Amino acid sequence: MLTLSADEIARYRLQLADYPDAIAALDTLTDCDGDLEDAAITLALRSGQEPDTNDRWLEGYAKRFRHILCNPALRADLEADNLSALAHLLTDGTTCPPLLVAPVALFVIKTGGDTFCHSFDHGLVQS
Repeated sequence: MLTLSADEIARYRLQLADYPDAIAALDTLTDCDGDLEDAAITLALRSGQEPDTNDRWLEGYAKRFRHILCNPALRADLEADNLSALAHLLTDGTTCPPLLVAPVALFVIKTGGDTFCHSFDHGLVQS
């Protein structure tokens, strides 16, 4: 279970000030006592998604965007915990519902770029 502290949520709130849906997602995260999975399920339902499980749903959902988030050219933003840059990528470059942008980006950051991108990195054909 990935949990964010009140201090972490406050710090990310500053980074996402330009994203009203992300702020709403952080409010939900606060209501869920920082439990990222619980907040993601709640936000998914509000976004018209139908989560098929309560356990590790966010992980599976985030993997849909691995090809964008793990792009080697963008890895610096991921490794620097640049939530704003990841939110921008998800907002402008994917079909991720706006309320799920923050939970997906936070999942990737909290999991760690190397861990999240491991299978993507090892699936790339080296030239």
